[in-house]
Amino acid sequence: MREIEQIYHNNFGIAFYWKDRNTTISDKVQLVFKETGFYFTVQELNLFCDLIEDSMIENACCEACEMKYSCHKFLLKTPCNSIDLAVNMTELKSIKDLVEGSLFKIELDEYIYGVGMN
Repeated sequence: MREIEQIYHNNFGIAFYWKDRNTTISDKVQLVFKETGFYFTVQELNLFCDLIEDSMIENACCEACEMKYSCHKFLLKTPCNSIDLAVNMTELKSIKDLVEGSLFKIELDEYIYGVGMN
């Protein structure tokens, strides 16, 4: 198995960089959840974050529902124009956490090891 450098994970999935001969390949992020893997640039990851937010607004379910967001499935658009995912609101929230957590860690590392270094 190839080596990875983990960026972020939750109970639903993981985001990481691939490593090649102890060198981290940081131009793309491997995002894996629900038996699905995407290999996104940071720009595509930001676009996916926007699409997730749009989907959360568009598919908001009734708070009083006793199913608590687990019964209704809908399509989540991805940065890959030919791929949409069927998810429920619980899965969408987990994907949102995974993507936002990954972007936060990437931006934090860029600041710490870039602009923030003296």
